[in-house]
This record gives sequence, C-alpha cells and structure tokens, in this order.
Amino acid sequence: MTEKETPRVAIVTGGAGGLGFPIAARLAAKGHKVALWDINRESVEEAAAKLPGAKGYVVDVTDAAAVDAAMKEVVADMGPLGILVTGAGHNGPVESFAKYPLDGWRFVMSLNLDAVFICCQAAVREMLKTGYGRIVNIASIAGKEGNPNAVAYSASKGGVIALTKSVGKELATTEIRVNCVTPAAIETEMMNQLTPEFRAYVTAKIPVGRLGQADEVAALVSWLASEECSFSTGAVFDVSGGRATY
Repeated sequence: MTEKETPRVAIVTGGAGGLGFPIAARLAAKGHKVALWDINRESVEEAAAKLPGAKGYVVDVTDAAAVDAAMKEVVADMGPLGILVTGAGHNGPVESFAKYPLDGWRFVMSLNLDAVFICCQAAVREMLKTGYGRIVNIASIAGKEGNPNAVAYSASKGGVIALTKSVGKELATTEIRVNCVTPAAIETEMMNQLTPEFRAYVTAKIPVGRLGQADEVAALVSWLASEECSFSTGAVFDVSGGRATY
C-alpha cells in the first residue's frame, strides 16, 4: 500500500467470477476489507474464504431492493463504503441482429447496465455520507466499437461508458471519482460462453496478438480504486492490447 492510501471497505460485484475475483484479490492484498457480491452462494463463499478479511454476500444485482439491503448489511458488517467495482456481467447470445432474441436483449441489459445503475446509485448514496469514494465500472471495448452478433452486449457496455461519464461529471466537485475500464477480450471463464469462431474473431482484432489476462485488468482497476486516482473522473481507460483507436 502506498504511504497515502488508507484501508477502505470495497464491494466487488461478480466477485466470485473471472474478472471480479482477481480484482478483489488485488484490493484485499492492499489491506482493503472486501465484500464479494455474487448470485451463486457456493462460489462467493468459496472465493471470500481465499482472501484476508473478505466476506461473501449472495446478491441479485438486478434487484434494487436486494442491492439496498446488501449495502446496508455491508456497511453494518465492515464500515463506511469506500470503493465499488461493478464486475458482474454476461456476454448474452451470439446471434445475428435480425434473429437476436428479445429475451436475450432484456437479460443482458438488466445485468450489464441496469445493475450498474442500481449498484452505483446505492454506492453513491453511501459515499456522499463520508464525502469520499472510488467507483470503477467494468465496460468493454465492444461498448466503443460494437461487436457484430453481440448487439445487446455492445449496447449495454456503451451504456456503462455513458453512465460513468454522466455520474463522474455530476460528482466531480466531490471527492468521489467514477471511472470505467474497457477491456478487449480477456482470458476468463466468460470466454467459454463464446463460440470458437467468435473467440477467434475477437482475438484477431487485438494487435498484441493474444487475449488479455485478468490480472492485467485488475492492476488498472486497483489504481483507479485508489486515492492516487484523484484527478481522473468520468473517464474511460482502455486495456485492449492496442485494439482501441479512441
């Protein structure tokens, strides 16, 4: 931990998953008390047991009442909230636009965008009580470029980028910083949701010539969640192996 950084209470949604757990591990290693939120009880309890001072919570992040209840529980258990990382998400169907299922669209939007709004709002309400906070939303390079055959995923992540910019600007005169990261394809179990053809497509678009590693994303998120990230807000940070063009 840097000399100026102090231990905080951190919530990581999707904390038992492929990006969420490495991020949670980074934060725990820096001395933060980490609350892992996930929909799967067994997975989240197993993940939390691996980290010092961490605790797992079963939370449906698409349910505003469940999020509010879990937020109160975390604050009661651990103390005032300092950090939120929204890592829960899903690729959704890989299908041509003409055939893309409406229920798939609604599922992806609910988890990838609605849940980010719900969790960020609950977090901001807590952070305003202390006047300090760091929020890091996990978006995607697909939110900038749009991936074919992944309209809901692309649109939802574009929404996360816009949400981040809006909230970051609104809170800019406070000590609450709101940023997002836009990874290209990262080697996690989420990649198993993709067909081999789609996996090859997204890998071919990365100039570095390989998929990213979860720890590479976690390293960036860790800085964005720190006190050192003091002048960046409402911003988008690429971790794309050179894929991003803006």
